[in-house]
Amino acid sequence: MGTETAFRTTNIRSLLIDMAQERTVHAVLDLVVHRLAGECNAALARVWLAKPGDICSECRMRPECKDQSLCLHLVASAGASAQTGEIWDGLDGRFRRFPNGIRKVGKIMATAAPLEVHEILDDSEWIVQPEWVRTEGIRAFGGQPLVYRGEVLGVFAVFARSTMTADDLLGLRMIADHAATAIANARAFEEIRRLQRKLEQENEYLREEVRSAHGFGDILGQSSALVKSLSQVDLVAPSDASVLVTGESGTGKELIARAIHERSNRAQRPLVTVNCASVPHELFESEFFGHVRGAFTGAVRDRLGRFPLADGGTIFLDEIAEIPLELQGKLLRVLQEGTFERIGEDRTRKVDVRVIAATNRNLKQEVEGGRFREDLFYRLSVFPVDVAPLRERLEDIPLLAGRFLEEASKRLGSSAPTLRRRHIDQLRRYRWPGNVRELQNVMERAVIRAQSGPLEFELGETGASAPQPTTNGDAAPGILTYDDLKAREKSNLLQALEATRWRVSGPQGAARLLGLRPTTLASKIKAFGLGLNGPERRPDGSRHDD
Repeated sequence: MGTETAFRTTNIRSLLIDMAQERTVHAVLDLVVHRLAGECNAALARVWLAKPGDICSECRMRPECKDQSLCLHLVASAGASAQTGEIWDGLDGRFRRFPNGIRKVGKIMATAAPLEVHEILDDSEWIVQPEWVRTEGIRAFGGQPLVYRGEVLGVFAVFARSTMTADDLLGLRMIADHAATAIANARAFEEIRRLQRKLEQENEYLREEVRSAHGFGDILGQSSALVKSLSQVDLVAPSDASVLVTGESGTGKELIARAIHERSNRAQRPLVTVNCASVPHELFESEFFGHVRGAFTGAVRDRLGRFPLADGGTIFLDEIAEIPLELQGKLLRVLQEGTFERIGEDRTRKVDVRVIAATNRNLKQEVEGGRFREDLFYRLSVFPVDVAPLRERLEDIPLLAGRFLEEASKRLGSSAPTLRRRHIDQLRRYRWPGNVRELQNVMERAVIRAQSGPLEFELGETGASAPQPTTNGDAAPGILTYDDLKAREKSNLLQALEATRWRVSGPQGAARLLGLRPTTLASKIKAFGLGLNGPERRPDGSRHDD
């Protein structure tokens, strides 16, 4: 090259070698533009990558753009003013987007052919900003398509303050070819890392599911109410229809969801469960859809949401009524279009997920009260499945009680006590406001106490008789109000915590006794204001409030 050459051959060789070492697209592009902008006669180096149109409504070139599905996005820029020293690294200026085929940069993409202007001042029609060209002494332009295996990935361009020789243009072509390969490789590495993270999170999720799986085992029972529910499961499982599982708390709605998934065409893909009541309000969107690093305070790394984890499989949204109203629109979009965006990312992603939701509330009343979107309700309840309460499945109690006794005894390393006729009669006379989950807890407490005495059941203040709940004036007799249910849940939590000496997790902890995850139990303890350490105790074990 002569003295007026724009680029040094040795620097280009060094750049090509260093590009091959990078493993992210951002690093490759940053390296290219900053190395070239650092050359003595280079004024500005930029890279645009082909991506879907995103700001079409405000783009200045929209009148010229016939196809808004694809355009060039400015993703890297480096250079500096020779007059003021201003750094040109911004990505939001006038030329942040170029429609495909429009203007000189867009034509490079459309034709996949380089564009070279040896003397800009000799081609006045070519200049968009003549004042900038004169002030900065811009003389030449070199634009190259970034082509990898026949696909145009984007455009790479350099403005120089000297003319470009044939060697300069050859160097730019080499840089563009190597950059395209480096970008493709970096994308492959990023995809591999994404899949690795997804696999790691799926494995972590599955391990968590195994650790905290319900003690219910297979669905047990022969009652007509249960047979009716299972016939609905068989009917809807082979389809991809959304299912809304309704029923009181503790009836085993998650077991119904698992049965639907296991009988579906998605059985070999994951079933991902989200307890919507345990997700903090401000983290719902991240929990569902994920976020990118730096999207908000505490986002120290990329996170896959539960919907991406369930891609190709099923997601079970338990306690669906707890989803904030402002997020319900995004959930509806996923159900209808299968698209979403992670927090902090403008890329639209596709997902193929079947949704099964569950609630113990009357969603129609929630809709009437303005707390739940009507369109989301109808989209979720394509096929409703109702799970009967245990008081309507009394003939299933012997099977369930026997199974729970065996499982509790096995966990505690003791032999299962005998379940006699008087025990069954006592269990059948009780109304079971906590349903199957309450029965499981009663059995486990009974096994713990039976190690030092006979098998006896602690059924609350009402003992073996049916409880007489307090109802409001408008409710039918025997129907528990929401406050009654909350009071019973709090009382049940206290009994479990007292029985386990306020130990939350572990084999002898209250979470195991209640059939809950430790994190869920901790949230409930906090919500009821019970405190994780229980009442303060004296050294002899008595409480200060005794």
